[in-house]
Amino acid sequence: MSVLGTLDAALTYILSHFDTFLTLLREHLALVLVSVVLAIVVAIPLGVLATRNKQVKRVVMSVGNVAQTVPTLAIIALVFPLLGLGFLPSLVGLFTYALLPILTNTVAGLEDVDESTVAAARGMGMTENQILRKIKLPLALPVIFAGIRTSAVLNVGTAYLAFFIGGGGLGVWVITGISLFDTPQLLAGAIPGALLAIGLDLLFALIERRLGTNSAQTQTIATG
Repeated sequence: MSVLGTLDAALTYILSHFDTFLTLLREHLALVLVSVVLAIVVAIPLGVLATRNKQVKRVVMSVGNVAQTVPTLAIIALVFPLLGLGFLPSLVGLFTYALLPILTNTVAGLEDVDESTVAAARGMGMTENQILRKIKLPLALPVIFAGIRTSAVLNVGTAYLAFFIGGGGLGVWVITGISLFDTPQLLAGAIPGALLAIGLDLLFALIERRLGTNSAQTQTIATG
């Protein structure tokens, strides 16, 4: 079968199972977006703490590095006795995987803020918390968002593993298609995931550029 014929067969499979496709796509998106949002809520405050205390930074970065090296399936296996099968253990695995890029970028973004800008803010009488809210975080936001972008795109692919513990998502079609040697079903799950990753990457890249523009304006105001 030609490439066009294979793609046509995959599209036909999606259209003939469209309700199932929408369900799997919603599950996949929920796994990705919820895990990334939770990672943002945890990683950014930890990153702020890490820039204020070297000991905390050592511990946080070490834990983050370990979390990133442990395979998602291994994490799922560890939480399975506590959380069982389904959405929640899959979410824990994806959340753990999403942490490190956001955490490292938060630390890097905050530490890379120009010292003269911070000194100018102090000279204006700002407290450390005000400097963090009004200067450091706005200036670091493009770098932080780059970590969020990386986590989101990575988790689109990692979410396929949720199939193995009943977490749903497009992995249901991909893994089943591999098992049954059913190429149209496999591609019907794989192609939307690839398009989703590309779409999220382009969307986040656009937002990142806008944040970069705002960040430059903030620095101009702070040093002006």
